[in-house]
Amino acid sequence: MQKLSLNQSLQQKLSPQQIQFIKLLQIPTAELDARIEEELEINPALEEGAEDYDDNSQSDDPFADDYDDDYKDRSDDLDIDNYLHNEDYTGYKMQGDAYGEEDREMPIAMRSTLSDSLIQQFGYLGLDPEQHAIGLQLIGSIESDGYIRRSLQAIVNDLAFAQGIYTDVEELELVLRKVQTFDPPGIGARTLQECLLLQLERKDQTDECVRLASKIIQESFDEFSKKHFDKIQKRLNISDETLKKVIAIITKLNPKPGSVEGEDGTAQYLIPDFILTNSGGKLELTLNSKNAPELKISRSFAEMLDTYDKSTKHNKNLRETVTFVKQRLDAAKWFIDAIKQRQQTLLKTMNAIVKFQYDFFLTGDESKLRPMILKDIATLIDMDVSTVSRVANSKSVQTEFGIYPLKYFFSEGISTDSGEDVSSREVKNILKELIDNEPKVNPLSDDKLEKMLNERGYNIARRTVAKYREQLNIPVARLRKQL
Repeated sequence: MQKLSLNQSLQQKLSPQQIQFIKLLQIPTAELDARIEEELEINPALEEGAEDYDDNSQSDDPFADDYDDDYKDRSDDLDIDNYLHNEDYTGYKMQGDAYGEEDREMPIAMRSTLSDSLIQQFGYLGLDPEQHAIGLQLIGSIESDGYIRRSLQAIVNDLAFAQGIYTDVEELELVLRKVQTFDPPGIGARTLQECLLLQLERKDQTDECVRLASKIIQESFDEFSKKHFDKIQKRLNISDETLKKVIAIITKLNPKPGSVEGEDGTAQYLIPDFILTNSGGKLELTLNSKNAPELKISRSFAEMLDTYDKSTKHNKNLRETVTFVKQRLDAAKWFIDAIKQRQQTLLKTMNAIVKFQYDFFLTGDESKLRPMILKDIATLIDMDVSTVSRVANSKSVQTEFGIYPLKYFFSEGISTDSGEDVSSREVKNILKELIDNEPKVNPLSDDKLEKMLNERGYNIARRTVAKYREQLNIPVARLRKQL
């Protein structure tokens, strides 16, 4: 027998406007221009420029009450029928909308990529069509750092299924060997060991140290990677001086040959989201002007909506057009509101960070940094922790001491013998200083570093030392050893 039941549940859902605001809040300044340009292209009701109202406008919001009377006064000047039946309007913000200006070809900066360079070198080999196709497939499998990480058998399968070329791993090895003779040295390697050997093959083979270097990489690569130099020295029966020369040759090789001519060679510019200046001992925070673009609602679209409302026609086409215009106007207003809300949230959050870390921003002394977590700022500005996290992510501030990512100012607290809390940033700086000044022949272990920090008054465990060392991208003591 079926039973009917009534369940009551409470669910929280984000509106489209809230989702739009969240997405705008988390993108950095460098990407905001592209996002605004994208919105301008897809929404003809949105325009660049400052909002302009008539003197007789009584409302601060020109979009309230059917977008205000000052738009309605000029509605009679619009030719609605001409607009509705003008097929060329679909080319909004596309080429040809330049009102009579001639199309001009803009120069495009060209640069040779790693793949282009390899294909150019490959063209000089003069291989048969099948091997030529195999070579191009191999070059296409080379990643940006210069390595081929796909198995040769997988590439064999790709050639069979995609191009109908049936080959085997042995033939691929022959063609790959030719590709590995290209510049930069080491290109097309499948492992770091092979990459180093390919580079050593290009060096003077009459040099004894070069031959020893090749022997170490080929026969003692595991010991070399773990820096067990004493084992290598004993196995090869060589002097300390010779070992130093051989290790110097190996360490000068390039572990990522693709980075020489990689496709990521374009310069990246960091655009700060905030600018903090010290004016006579008073800190002044401003938002980067790129975060405050001038956007407005298209006046012609607002006039158009009013004209449609006044129309005596009530056919289906007119209703669909009115619906479209209203949707575009609403979307434009939501976008402008989201941009303004983004500006307010950014400033509110950054002002709280400046207030919390005031001593640091005043002096630039890292020892003045206070322990601060996301919840501290969220409590100050009465916002959710997730909102503060979105602001702190990918944002930066320009100070008199340099540009800092906002994440830099968030750190845990470490207690000292005096009972005070200090920032983990301060502990990391001291840890880095200890490691920089350690004897390179006998580096300090995490246990020794723990004892040295405890002697300085920082109550810190060995596992915390290891965590901070890893966050600083510093290897373990064994791998820091130098001859």
